Amino acid sequence: MKEFAALIKQLDNTNKTNVKVQALADFFGQVDDADKVWTIAILSHRRPPRPVNTTLLREWAASLANIPLWLFEESYHIVGDLAETIALVVPSTEKGSGKPLNAVLEEIIALKPKSEEEKKAFLFRHWRVMDYYERFVFTKLITGSFRIGLSQKLMTRALAKATGLDEDVLAYKLMGHWDPSTTSFRELVLEKDKGAYLSKPYPFYLAYALEGEAEGLGDPGHWLAEHKWDGMRAQLILRKDQLFVWSRGEELVTDKYPEFLRFVGTLPNGTVLDGEILPFPKGEIGTFNDLQKRIGRKTVSKNLLRQVPVVLMVYDLLEWQGSDLRDQPFHKRRKQLEALYHGLRGSGKIPGLPLRLSETIDLSDWDTAASERGRSREEKSEGLMLKRKDSPYLAGRKKGDWWKWKVDPMTIDAVLTYAMRGHGRRSNLFTDYTFALWDENEQGERELVTFAKAYSGLTDAEFREVDAWIKKNTLERFGPVRSVTPHHVFEIAFEGIAPSGRHKSGVATRFPRILRWRKDKRVEEANSLADIKKLIH
Repeated sequence: MKEFAALIKQLDNTNKTNVKVQALADFFGQVDDADKVWTIAILSHRRPPRPVNTTLLREWAASLANIPLWLFEESYHIVGDLAETIALVVPSTEKGSGKPLNAVLEEIIALKPKSEEEKKAFLFRHWRVMDYYERFVFTKLITGSFRIGLSQKLMTRALAKATGLDEDVLAYKLMGHWDPSTTSFRELVLEKDKGAYLSKPYPFYLAYALEGEAEGLGDPGHWLAEHKWDGMRAQLILRKDQLFVWSRGEELVTDKYPEFLRFVGTLPNGTVLDGEILPFPKGEIGTFNDLQKRIGRKTVSKNLLRQVPVVLMVYDLLEWQGSDLRDQPFHKRRKQLEALYHGLRGSGKIPGLPLRLSETIDLSDWDTAASERGRSREEKSEGLMLKRKDSPYLAGRKKGDWWKWKVDPMTIDAVLTYAMRGHGRRSNLFTDYTFALWDENEQGERELVTFAKAYSGLTDAEFREVDAWIKKNTLERFGPVRSVTPHHVFEIAFEGIAPSGRHKSGVATRFPRILRWRKDKRVEEANSLADIKKLIH
């Protein structure tokens, strides 16, 4: 447990990817196999169920710290994280027990059915023998909210570095349903699995954002344009009559999109398509808000399949008849992809398949591209992709051949109404903000209605200035959240907007962030909900 806590401390104290990967690879090389399996499980979101509710955790921590509950609650409001608060207030009175991570986690699993007194004794026994960071990590495991800013992809990269195995093969092996209590490291990682190679995706090729004008790319005749679709990037793989769907985050999501099983027996074996999973309600492209109803669901009900069907908007062909096409120029891969698609359409199979072809646009001049980019929201896209005709399909983010030319964001002027402390180096400042717009209530009176949250876009000096103002103008406290006097107006930018029944405002925004602080505007001049709803297409 001490080794795992030390690892988490290392990961938490750096934002450098290579440092994180090396720390984790070193850890995998040092601990026993049972701890390796549990570490993989925790970092891939397979955590034991929470055995104790947070109310009891707060009461017992205050008791052990010998402070009144109100003082603990005040401390919690300031710190903003329950596990960190407990780690800070509970005193260490003994030396560590030396238990390995796997033993502690098995005890946590066994704790759930026990009585409150047994649970309290268990927590006291462990809290007392741990130092600050070990107690912090232990309590995070108890609460079930273990997040440390490390993606599963980085964890897989570190495991590949420690074992010498292929990252893509490891990513496949770690998918699916496995139990860290019963699965050995050899079974999970080291034993060969032919299925892993059968399903293996290619590394995704990623584009850079275009800065400046497209004319800077040179002769437009060397480029093809297509719309940049706002969905979930994916590779669809069909080999030996088996279908695999991988997200850009290298998660195997085949079971989340059962519509794609129709490709088996229709697409030839040895086919790998690169494209975007898009929601397709009522026979047309929906919003990302629609797609979110499908993303992350453990099970997809028949009702949800009817409400939010999906299609694959395909734009590249990476493998054909078992041959890797990535070294071929883009225009040749596209020609083969179009032949495949139009062949399916000619045979009458397209109407029954969740497949659409992302059309390319030959560019005679850059004005044509700019004009098409201006139509992006009509097409329900985020802008254009610009790809050199002779570009191979590379791995990762490379500059030069693929560019994303997004439309300018939508903007609205909104009022700051709530604030929370930030994280990391901003944990002592109120930097996470909630914004509201004007609306008219049933009595015909104007009121502010929350519509979005944002925590980026200001300079450090501006964040400090807003933080000082918030501390002097707090109206109420709700746990770690403060409501503030409606006074400041900020211009909020966002990529998209859609109707939403989940929000009081009736709208959901995509990637909201602060564009600028409108010190020139009075709160009464902020925009209304009616203004933002006009932006919905």
